[in-house]
Amino acid sequence: MLLDFSPYQMASIALVFVWTGFVRTGFGFGGAALGLPLMLFVHNNPLLWLPIISVHLLVFSGLTLLNRLHNVDWPYLRRSSIYIVPPAILGVFGLVNLPVLWLNSFIYSITLFYGFTWVFNRSIESHHAWADKMLLILGGYIAGTSLTGAPLMVAVYMRNVSKYKLRDTLFVLWFILVSIKMTTFIALSVDLHFLTALTLLPIAAIGHVLGLKAHNAIMRNDLLFKRWVGAGLVIVSVLGLWNLFCEYSQHSSRLASCFS
Repeated sequence: MLLDFSPYQMASIALVFVWTGFVRTGFGFGGAALGLPLMLFVHNNPLLWLPIISVHLLVFSGLTLLNRLHNVDWPYLRRSSIYIVPPAILGVFGLVNLPVLWLNSFIYSITLFYGFTWVFNRSIESHHAWADKMLLILGGYIAGTSLTGAPLMVAVYMRNVSKYKLRDTLFVLWFILVSIKMTTFIALSVDLHFLTALTLLPIAAIGHVLGLKAHNAIMRNDLLFKRWVGAGLVIVSVLGLWNLFCEYSQHSSRLASCFS
C-alpha cells in the first residue's frame, strides 16, 4: 500500500506516525485521536489506518507493560470494562458498515470537540456515578468506531485511578479494546494491512521513545501542551470538515445532473 503513495505523502505519513507514537507514550492516550484526523488527509478511508494503528498500539503498549503489570489498577479495570467493552464491539460493526463520509464526519467532529475543550481548558468531568457510566459507554462506542474515544474514558479513569497507576491501567484498557477490534476485523475478513503496519513500526518507534523521554515534562506542563495541541486539532478538524462538505456538494451536484 505504501508504494501507491507519492514521496510527499510517504514523508507526511512518516511524520504523522512519529507524532502518534510520541503522543501515545507522552500522554498515555490519544495517539489515534490526535493522529487519525491527519492520516485522513493522506488517504480518507479509516479502514486503511485503523488496523495499522491497532497493530502499533498492541506492540507498543505490550512493550511498555512488559514489566509494569504490577502497577495496573485491576479491580477498577474489571468494573469499568463492563460498560466499555459491549459498546466497543458495537462500534467496530459500525466502522465496518457505515459509509466513509459518515465515519470521517464523525471523526472530525469528535476531534473538533476535543480541540475546543483543550484550547479553552474545559476538561471533561463527571461527578456522579451515572455520568461516569455514560462517559464510559460513549467512549467505548467511539473507541470501537474510530479509536478516538480515549479522552472520554480518561476523564472517568482520572477520578478513580491513582495518577501513578493511570497510564499503565489505560494501556491495558487500550490493549483489550484493540484486541477486540482486531479480532472482529479478522472475523469479518477486513484487510489488516499488516505489511504496511510492520513497515511503519520503526518510524512509530521513534515517536514512542521520544514520548517516553518527554512524559514527565509533558505532565508538568500539561495545560500548555494541551492548548497548543488543541489549537492544531481545531484547525485540522475544520479543514477536514470543509473538505468533506466540498466532496458532498460535488457528489450531490453529479447526482442532480444525472436525474435532470
